[in-house]
Amino acid sequence: MTNLDSASNTAWRAFLTVHMKVIDLIEQELAQAELPSLEWYDVLFALKEAPECKLRLHELAQAVLLSRSNITRLVDRLEAVGLIRRERCSSDRRGAYAVLTEEGLAMQKRMWPVYAQGIAKYFACHLNEEEILVLTNVFKRMLAR
Repeated sequence: MTNLDSASNTAWRAFLTVHMKVIDLIEQELAQAELPSLEWYDVLFALKEAPECKLRLHELAQAVLLSRSNITRLVDRLEAVGLIRRERCSSDRRGAYAVLTEEGLAMQKRMWPVYAQGIAKYFACHLNEEEILVLTNVFKRMLAR
């Protein structure tokens, strides 16, 4: 078993707590603006950034860190309100793409200012330029492993 020093454990707990609280605050602001959740935003953004604004469902699940069953339910809800549509995959009859619609792009654009304000208000304002660079480098290094 690996020994975890007290400082590392404290940093870990603080990271988890801050993440949860900041996400909750941003979710509250989205709700107050009568906008969908960050989960919806993440899907819309991932599709916006994808080539041709479409991804296979398993690719979308990886992009937004959801299980395949959770992404299927979320895609069903987004499709039901017209923010995305499904498109059959021509090379794999069982496969499907999630494709961003114009309405989905418009919703992502409506959500972004509220989300960006929350990032600035609850996260970025607590960091100076050097701290931003340090955090960015640490997180990139961790993701690369």
